[in-house]
Amino acid sequence: MTFSVAQAVSALSLLPLPAKIRNPKPRTIVTRRRNPFVPFSSKVEERGVTFETGDSFFRCESATGRDLGILAAALHRRSLGGSLRVLDAMCGCGVRSLRYLVQAEADFVWANDACDGYRRLITSNLTSVVSRLSSGGERRWVVTHCDANRLLTERYLQRDHFDLIDVDSFGSDSSFIGSAISAVKAGGLLYITSTDGFSSGGHRPQHSLSSYGAYVRPMPYSNEVGLRVLIGGALRESAASGFLVYPLFSYYSYHGPVFRVMLQVCRGHLQDNSNYGFISYCNKCGHSQTFHWAELGQITCSCCNGMVCHSMVLSGPLWTGPLHDTSFVSEMLTLARDWGWACKSKKCFDLEKLLNQMVDESEPRLPPGYIKLDEIARRAKINTPPASAIITALKEQGYAACRSHIIPNAIKTDCPISSCMSTARELQGERSINHLQMPV
Repeated sequence: MTFSVAQAVSALSLLPLPAKIRNPKPRTIVTRRRNPFVPFSSKVEERGVTFETGDSFFRCESATGRDLGILAAALHRRSLGGSLRVLDAMCGCGVRSLRYLVQAEADFVWANDACDGYRRLITSNLTSVVSRLSSGGERRWVVTHCDANRLLTERYLQRDHFDLIDVDSFGSDSSFIGSAISAVKAGGLLYITSTDGFSSGGHRPQHSLSSYGAYVRPMPYSNEVGLRVLIGGALRESAASGFLVYPLFSYYSYHGPVFRVMLQVCRGHLQDNSNYGFISYCNKCGHSQTFHWAELGQITCSCCNGMVCHSMVLSGPLWTGPLHDTSFVSEMLTLARDWGWACKSKKCFDLEKLLNQMVDESEPRLPPGYIKLDEIARRAKINTPPASAIITALKEQGYAACRSHIIPNAIKTDCPISSCMSTARELQGERSINHLQMPV
């Protein structure tokens, strides 16, 4: 017996429909996917500024990085005599653009995001606080939706340079650094980002080499290496155009992770004594060293008695100088206190603590890297020493020492790790004697 197609379809239509499948996890709420181009109401307040995030990529944990950028922008505007033009190349919902206008008192902000679906969200956030035109009829802000590289290149070709350019990018895309350097004014500021913690950990050396020109090996202070690789990549790009960059501050945050660096772009050329070289770490003794280009081929560790040291790893080229500018970060701290951002409350205290640590880290004698207290304890075969106690003891011996803002259980010092171990043993011996002398 044969059936036509029409008869087969008619027969199938008479079959009962299967029962509706119930959610095997009744606590899981299944909702229809929201249209990413239609913003929803999600108001957030940050340092007194209210805005909506919509469906844009927004992290409240990044507020500290935004605070630092606003403080730097306000100080730069003051140094320029009261005029500031900002380009926010990847603005998201526009919160940074809004804060540059309101808190840093920028005269003009160019807010750009590649996603044109965020236009209504961005313009709504900006117009809710700042009018598009000033009282004199001049534009206060503009919103565009272009590729960041294209926009930066167009601004350079139009000779429309900016006092501060903020590029809050994702991953390790460094293609925008060259175009951003071209679009910023000489003496201006460039705020760049990386979120690639995998490469900074030395797990993808070819990737860091292609992105920033640095071959990175695994080191115990990989998060600081990530900041130095980012600065070094910008220095390499700027040198090719007849410019130099200097870090005003460098900030690492564990969420993401996020590496953010504020650079000042100045005219100049690389010199033999430029802080652009290599860092080594010996897995055998734990000692770190810094090497210039002329020392390549002569690299060894003292524990190897001048012989080839197979336990050493080398990363670079990268930035080997201070991560922060002492005077600039000190001014940021003063301004934060004036604005009430550095006070006794939990949020304000965290910012004040961070800026104070950055001031300490800017000591020129401090070499790259940090020493984890757990590593000192493991190598010395003792309990982990208190950070405050070992820092005080090292300073009494004439060394530079401070906490690292990157990791709480680590110190930065120019003291060799072998001497740190001896100091830690002495501290433990003193604590043991004091404990025995305590009355029962």
